[in-house]
Amino acid sequence: MSPAVPADAGTDPAGAPADPHSGPQAPVLARLSALDRFLPLWIVAAMALGLALGRLLPGLGKALSAVQVGSVSLPIAVGLLVMMYPVLAKVRYTQLGRVTSDRRLLVASLALNWVVGPALMFALAWLLLPDSPEFRTGLVVVGLARCIAMVLIWNDLACGDREAAAVLVAINSVFQIVAFAALGWFYLQILPAWLGLPTTGADFSVVAIVVSVLVFLGIPLLAGYLTRTLGERAGGRDWYEQRFLPRLGPWALYGLLFTIVLLFALQGDAITSAPGDVARIALPLLAYFVVMFGGAFALGRVIGLDYARTTTLSFTAAGNNFELAIAVAIGTFGATSGQALAGVVGPLIEVPVLVALVYVALWAGRRAFPGDPTVPVPPRSTP
Repeated sequence: MSPAVPADAGTDPAGAPADPHSGPQAPVLARLSALDRFLPLWIVAAMALGLALGRLLPGLGKALSAVQVGSVSLPIAVGLLVMMYPVLAKVRYTQLGRVTSDRRLLVASLALNWVVGPALMFALAWLLLPDSPEFRTGLVVVGLARCIAMVLIWNDLACGDREAAAVLVAINSVFQIVAFAALGWFYLQILPAWLGLPTTGADFSVVAIVVSVLVFLGIPLLAGYLTRTLGERAGGRDWYEQRFLPRLGPWALYGLLFTIVLLFALQGDAITSAPGDVARIALPLLAYFVVMFGGAFALGRVIGLDYARTTTLSFTAAGNNFELAIAVAIGTFGATSGQALAGVVGPLIEVPVLVALVYVALWAGRRAFPGDPTVPVPPRSTP
């Protein structure tokens, strides 16, 4: 997920100058921008608008498919690229060395993101959706798409290590280009065959996944890197993060909402005829967020990380890059597929669950890390 992202210690989650009521002691929701605070509402509204358009304009699907980028309609491709670019323009790519020197954090993050997370989602998908191969495949794709964006918001609200989160996001961004297709092939074809389970149908294509990742992650990653590099060179970091990013950031949400409208316009019949499918997709997602966050938080405590880096480890492990999952599902299986629907449902579940986990982190930090200076101090009650 990728609305506004905190860029500097003196800014709020939207990148605007901080006010005295928006520090670590302020309520979590009060520290989100209005745009982010009501994200579930905007997503529901976009879904409703898409369903209405699908009903009112029965020829919309053919119109959207008239011009395509590969196997993705041009309007949807534009929406996907607009989602990804602002997120990747926020990453501080120059901080790679500082965080990679912390071997405990780096190894734990790589293991959780690229071994535990995909395996857990695979297990949950098969356990809870054994009779729904399309939804199951969509969830496996979601499990492979590691969070590269909104994790920075949750990490900041819970007072995690901002620079560590930004660098782990950058590492995940690069690693997804290198490993996503191979892991997709392993979890959709190889592992099910080893376990005696049905593999994904013949329409699965490793080449299609590679192309989707390169287009919908590679292009915005390069654009984001160049934007930050050239922007900081031209105006300095303060100008870039305090003035430029707050204007650019909301476009990620606009792109997400635009894409959701189009997807739900195409998915209208499937959703209205079987609303229980949305609930079935939501259940493994909910279990995934809770298990990954709790396990990562416990691991951070065991291996000796402080509260700030434990929190960063937990949110980077629990979040997923639904933008990429949606892009891959559309590019590989089509915009009206069950795989695409599984990706679209993700943001609706992720936002309220991870906001709740911010409160859990703040509560658990004071109990699991006594005396740790990185644990935020609770607000004092006024007499």
